[in-house]
Amino acid sequence: MKNNQGHRWFVFATFFFFMLLHQSDKLLIGPLTSQIMATFHIDEVQMGAVTTGALIVGGICYPLWGYLYDRYARSKLLALASLLWGATTWLNAIAPTYKAFVITRASTGIDDSSYPGIFSLVSDYFEPKIRGKVYGLLEISQPLGYMMGMLLAMLLGGIVGWQGVFFITGSLGIVLSAVIFFGVKEPTRGQSEPELQNVEHIAAHNFNWKTALALLKKPSLRLLYLQGFFGVFPWTVITYWFFRYLETERNYSADAVFFTMVFAVIVLAAGYPLGGAIGDWLFKKTPRGRLIVATTGVIMGAILLWITLSIPNERQVLFAVMLGLTAIFIPMAGPNVASTVFDITLPEVRSTSMSIQNLIETIGSALAPLLAGIIAVNFSLGAAILILCTAAWAVCFLAFLGATYHIPKDIALLRAQLKARAEGDVELENNPA
Repeated sequence: MKNNQGHRWFVFATFFFFMLLHQSDKLLIGPLTSQIMATFHIDEVQMGAVTTGALIVGGICYPLWGYLYDRYARSKLLALASLLWGATTWLNAIAPTYKAFVITRASTGIDDSSYPGIFSLVSDYFEPKIRGKVYGLLEISQPLGYMMGMLLAMLLGGIVGWQGVFFITGSLGIVLSAVIFFGVKEPTRGQSEPELQNVEHIAAHNFNWKTALALLKKPSLRLLYLQGFFGVFPWTVITYWFFRYLETERNYSADAVFFTMVFAVIVLAAGYPLGGAIGDWLFKKTPRGRLIVATTGVIMGAILLWITLSIPNERQVLFAVMLGLTAIFIPMAGPNVASTVFDITLPEVRSTSMSIQNLIETIGSALAPLLAGIIAVNFSLGAAILILCTAAWAVCFLAFLGATYHIPKDIALLRAQLKARAEGDVELENNPA
């Protein structure tokens, strides 16, 4: 199947709205926490178990989703994921007891780990030279979903209750399931790669264990997995603790907190496609281009965050401006890491490679808020944010440097394997190491 320009942008739009609405649904529980706690008469520890359960289930399901995506039609599996999102959210809304609420909330983690299939499928519609921009645009859905979830909770929570809000978002998941099932065509794996674009009949290649295990032999991929564990620390710590930091340590009013964070999130959203676009531009000049952008992002993020948190509390406008400037650089690594993973992995194991990346990131995101809390108790919340973010970015900087050194060889190997497929060279094609 050759790329159809109109259809591939329909696919992009479909998955953008899937991720946007799914993120809104996933993050709704934060703003609705007080209502939920009042309904079930529970404390903060019991409420914390609700989120932990979903994270554990999501982490366990990452390898399963990756394997299934690489074996079967990704479009149909993504339709199933959307249906599961809607169904489990509905079950969560009708849970009559706290125990049932914990179990049904944990079940929502099943579809939380379905994103690798989206990135893998999209990679077969968009060629490598523009994937950074495409992934950057897709990843805007995360901060915008965060804002949308907050707005939905504020606008509808008091009118229809938290259960009503869950019914609305769950229904949207079911509607999107039908759109994906009937509207998204399954592309041939690898069809957008330059070596295969002019091949009349691309041989089918599905998951096999030899190719999957060979992923761990790639030095650059191992280093990207390492940075993935630490790279989520800043986003997770800021998401969990920055509201409270502004309230308690910078003495911001509720309105000041809201407007400061909305501004920061909007600017942060722009950083995803900006980072992806710059990465694409540099990638055309050097195979190290994407990782150069990612490395620059973590360096600038660390420097600017340190400057921002050093600004006196009364300088709210300057603080907001510097926070916005910091926010531009924080997400720049995201689309470039995703694009790089696909620059060095064969099409039939891309979902698996992305699932490993996301699983490692999930473990990191589960650990980061706890570490921040421990540091905050002994020092301050500002110190916790600064220490964890800058330390994590320092590790990412070293990992990116190593990956930047190895990446040309790993990209050349993939290009040679794809060229062998186009020419029918079975011996080289079947040598994934």
